[in-house]
Amino acid sequence: MMTWVSDDLESPRKEERRDFLYYATAGTGAVATGAAIWPLINSMNPSADVGSASTVRIDLTGVEEGQRITVLWQGRPVFVWRRSPDAVAAARNVSLDDLVDPLDTRRENPNLDAEVPALDENRAADATGEWLVVIGVCTHLGCIPLGQDGAAVGDFGGWFCPCHGSHYDTSGRIRRGPAPRNLDIPPYELGTDLQLVIG
Repeated sequence: MMTWVSDDLESPRKEERRDFLYYATAGTGAVATGAAIWPLINSMNPSADVGSASTVRIDLTGVEEGQRITVLWQGRPVFVWRRSPDAVAAARNVSLDDLVDPLDTRRENPNLDAEVPALDENRAADATGEWLVVIGVCTHLGCIPLGQDGAAVGDFGGWFCPCHGSHYDTSGRIRRGPAPRNLDIPPYELGTDLQLVIG
């Protein structure tokens, strides 16, 4: 005698099996996709030489008064200037009313805790104002301003961008031209032993 099993009794088992096959196929596909995409994602990570350039250490003991040096940090020039008393006085005698960008934000100077006036005292690396450290990239369109060699310093004694005529003063503040803000300042620490760490 033959026994017939109703299709209604087998359908829950078929659904469970079908669900299992869907999940197994989706899981296998996700693993295969991840394995295929991982080399692409990993190739976008910075290389070891870029990672090592994220922090730069410079010994400033040999830099003489008035001398300007340029160091490379994260592919950008950083201007370091040991300013003379005259350059410090010129920077500190500027009224905020004369500035195009009278405020420094954390974007311009990540060493700050809040937005502060763009006074030279807030931009200099030390209390005496002898050291100034700025990123040497014009904030207009990214050209490299002239002035590190002491020539072509512009109308305000700092730097001059030859691309579109922006003039920066002895504190790296924009004074004339199309640049919308002051020269940016990198994150740095300057020790009493004149060891500068950028990054």
